[in-house]
Amino acid sequence: MATLARLQARSTLLGHQYYFRNSVVDVFRKKEHEAAVKIQSWFRGCKVRAYIRYLHRVATVVQKWWRGYLGRQYHQLIVKIAYYTMKMNLYNAMAVRIQRQWRGYWVRKYYFNYYYLKAYLRAVSETNDTIREALEEFAEMQEQEEKKADLDREEKRRAYQAQKTHYLLSTKQIPGIYNSPFRKDPDPWEQRLREAKPLTHRKPQAPPPRSASLSGWLACTRARSFPRCEILPPIGQKQCQGPFRDIAEVLRQRYKPLEPTLRVAEPIDGLKEAREEFRSQEWAKNLHDNMFLPFSSYHKNRKYLPLMHTSSKYGPDSYGHQQFRDEDPKKWICDKDFQTVLPAFDLFSKYGKAYSNAGHIL
Repeated sequence: MATLARLQARSTLLGHQYYFRNSVVDVFRKKEHEAAVKIQSWFRGCKVRAYIRYLHRVATVVQKWWRGYLGRQYHQLIVKIAYYTMKMNLYNAMAVRIQRQWRGYWVRKYYFNYYYLKAYLRAVSETNDTIREALEEFAEMQEQEEKKADLDREEKRRAYQAQKTHYLLSTKQIPGIYNSPFRKDPDPWEQRLREAKPLTHRKPQAPPPRSASLSGWLACTRARSFPRCEILPPIGQKQCQGPFRDIAEVLRQRYKPLEPTLRVAEPIDGLKEAREEFRSQEWAKNLHDNMFLPFSSYHKNRKYLPLMHTSSKYGPDSYGHQQFRDEDPKKWICDKDFQTVLPAFDLFSKYGKAYSNAGHIL
């Protein structure tokens, strides 16, 4: 009980002390809370910044590896393109060399063959001489015929003139103008007038009498079919009156040829036929049907077929009088082969050995 009494006596003091201590703690609690928040924010900021730095380092490593991979892929692509370009340039150079040799041979054989052109020009010259002689003979003959025709026309004109002036012929009583007594010899026209006959005037021919009989008509136009009447005028003498067209125009319109349209004139499968014809023309232009495949080894396993004119036992065909590459052993200086002055190309000697397998051709 004494303790309880002491506690009750001290309860007021305890209440004041509790209130005082709580108020002091509240002031310090706010400051401590702010300090804790500041410490936590600083720590979390350091932690986040460290994590971001770690992510940057990791991203840099990933980007470095990825960019290296892309660079290596791009470098391989450039190497492949360069290798392909080098091979195509080599193939083109070899094709140009082959075409140059073949075109030179073709031109020398078929276009600029000296002996063939010489024989051709000789034949042309002989043909020209023959044609020129024939033309000269024909011109001379034509000139003679023209002169003869002119003489005949002149002779006819003089004969006609002599017939017209036959009245100027001299008689026993009166001499003519061409047989004057004051002239030593008579004029040649006097003899021509004596030989010519006088020109007589032609009498106009009377029209034949028209027959009134109908015996020459058809059976449907006889007298018993039609009554007798006067002779009808000819049909073409006067055009019929009225809106009638010409008979020739009517017949031309009636029997004019058929003019079909383009759709009817052309066949239905004209496009297909045109394509087939174009394909046949393209096929005819090709020397062979095998397609050139530069990156395949199909042609390597194919057996070489030698040419007939080079592998025949009778020797090559005659080309003019002498071959361009004929060998004459009598003119050889020594038995050794000809040595080239320039060295061989290093690129061609390494071809097929130093290249990669990108193009599948070694």
